[in-house]
Amino acid sequence: MVAFVRRRIGGIALHALLVCGGLLMLFPFLWMVSTAFKGESQMIHDPLGWLPDPWTPSNFPDALDAMPFGRAYWNSFYIATITVVATLLTASMAAYAFTRIEFPLSRTLFVLFLVTQMVPSQVTMVPLYIMLSHFGWIDTHLALIVPAIANPFAVFMMRQFIRSVPVELEEAARLDGANRWTVFTRIVLPNVKPGMAALGIIVFLASWNSFLIPLVFLNSEENFTVPMLLASFKGQHGGLNFGLVLAASTISVVPMLIVFLIGQRKIINSMAASGLGGR
Repeated sequence: MVAFVRRRIGGIALHALLVCGGLLMLFPFLWMVSTAFKGESQMIHDPLGWLPDPWTPSNFPDALDAMPFGRAYWNSFYIATITVVATLLTASMAAYAFTRIEFPLSRTLFVLFLVTQMVPSQVTMVPLYIMLSHFGWIDTHLALIVPAIANPFAVFMMRQFIRSVPVELEEAARLDGANRWTVFTRIVLPNVKPGMAALGIIVFLASWNSFLIPLVFLNSEENFTVPMLLASFKGQHGGLNFGLVLAASTISVVPMLIVFLIGQRKIINSMAASGLGGR
């Protein structure tokens, strides 16, 4: 009985601590949304005030008029979508090869492939820039899409999902005359759809939030993604109207928030099913 009470008290204390930590991390976001509705005078005289007084919803249309958010949204959306589709295709094929196809040095190659994940992107930025400049891809969206497709984490994650598919299903299909491609498309992929959905959400959010790569490779404003446009917007309006800047920041996180709220359960369930989330 005493042990049960101790565990119960420990669980309550842990949950209380997690709730406090969650609220602490949520506070900057809520303050940003609240400040997006504040007027310029309140930002000067009462910048830490919680509620806008008066409410200034005109910050949002003013922010949309000040910069071409429509084009930036479209750029970010189609870049992220193409990156997701290409990454899911290549990562699932590579993961299937590493998991089910026996070839010389397969384990060694997989380890070497994962080691590239440990190399900071800043280290490879200069050789990547030189390579893409030879291709003529500087200031084009290909410079953002093509390098992002080679994703070691995506291959590792898909490998974990494919390993959970019973080999007996594939063997039965092979006995019925199915070739390797049929087994992959008709047996493996349908059984890892939840994992692919979770991976797609992760890749989409990573592509949408990417800032360093667009900063290095994009020069023209018409090619800017949302983070790049937001950075240039802050540079132009940061010293004049913080309400306008934070309204633009709020607009920029809306798609991210929607995608995460829709897909958070898939991410958590897929991580748990694949063993990536621990016990």
